[in-house]
Amino acid sequence: MTATLIDGKATAAALRAEMAARVAELTAKGLRPPGLAVVLVGEDPASQVYVASKARQTVEIGMRSFEHKLGAGTPEAELLALIARLNADPAVDGILVQLPLPKHIDADKVIEAIAPEKDVDGFHPVNAGRLATGGRGFVPCTPRGSLRLIKSVRQDLAGLHAVVVGRSNIVGKPMALLLLGESCTVTIAHSKTRDLPAVCRDADILVAAVGRPKLLGAEHVKPGAIVIDVGINRVTDPATGKGKLVGDVDFDAAKAVAGAITPVPGGVGPMTIACLLENTLDSYLIRSGLR
Repeated sequence: MTATLIDGKATAAALRAEMAARVAELTAKGLRPPGLAVVLVGEDPASQVYVASKARQTVEIGMRSFEHKLGAGTPEAELLALIARLNADPAVDGILVQLPLPKHIDADKVIEAIAPEKDVDGFHPVNAGRLATGGRGFVPCTPRGSLRLIKSVRQDLAGLHAVVVGRSNIVGKPMALLLLGESCTVTIAHSKTRDLPAVCRDADILVAAVGRPKLLGAEHVKPGAIVIDVGINRVTDPATGKGKLVGDVDFDAAKAVAGAITPVPGGVGPMTIACLLENTLDSYLIRSGLR
């Protein structure tokens, strides 16, 4: 048995094409394009690449990209003042502050300073609370994209057992809440979970989001399960001595057991940026009274 490959690149490309058509329709009517502001503090190489990719894809679908690059020594007060200006700017529909931030800046304070209606990352406590209570708010992009990939395999998830490995505020907890909203029976596993393989083997849907390379193997996968690998880990390939990306799931082992599985790279990753743009478009439509 070989699992069906869940193609995140293709799904993300289709979503971006849908949004590009919608933005073109809006601007053809004389309306302003949606705007996304991305703030980068410092010179973390991975963050720089990620921000550049977000900016490029924002422009490609017809939205406006507002980039703010600040030095690593930027005072917290200066960053908070910038966020206040972006909150008040009518051309900005979404604000994203790239994490991690330098150690002298309180990330929680920064996230809470973003207006909830422009928090397209979905990290503000107001949006987290709305997700927890079933209200309307912005959902973190990686869980939103992961759910879309799961439903590309199976639309009706009601009654399925979903296991989310990882309990972060960014992925694990919101992912569990989204699956609960689909009427799944949800288990959150973590570092203190007893007999992790047994817990995971009971999952119809298995989501790995722990940041540990190849933590989950074939012994963790129920035959026919949908496996979503959120992990992105850079390791050294012993055969070549070069760096490569691997997930939290041992892909080669798991694909022999799973029914469907995301690869790394090319699975969840492309969906994260696509769903960031989708959140921005949603914000624009709500703020413009079009939804």
